[in-house]
Amino acid sequence: MTSNVQLAPATEKTKHGDWPLYEWQFLDPMRSRHIENTSRELLEGACLLCSEETPHHCHRRLVAEYLKQHWRDAEIEHIP
Repeated sequence: MTSNVQLAPATEKTKHGDWPLYEWQFLDPMRSRHIENTSRELLEGACLLCSEETPHHCHRRLVAEYLKQHWRDAEIEHIP
């Protein structure tokens, strides 16, 4: 079984950082960890929460979009 630690960022996000660089640095370990092989049952009905005001610079959005690419029927809903 894969733990939710597999979904954690490997790098810290900085307030003034380069978002495209952070995105690449964040997603590269997700790819190498093959998080798409995470048990879908483990995440069934899951809600990934974030303290960011919008999903634009949110690592949880990156996880959700990555999984959506592999799990075509996954749904992403941003809650305002």
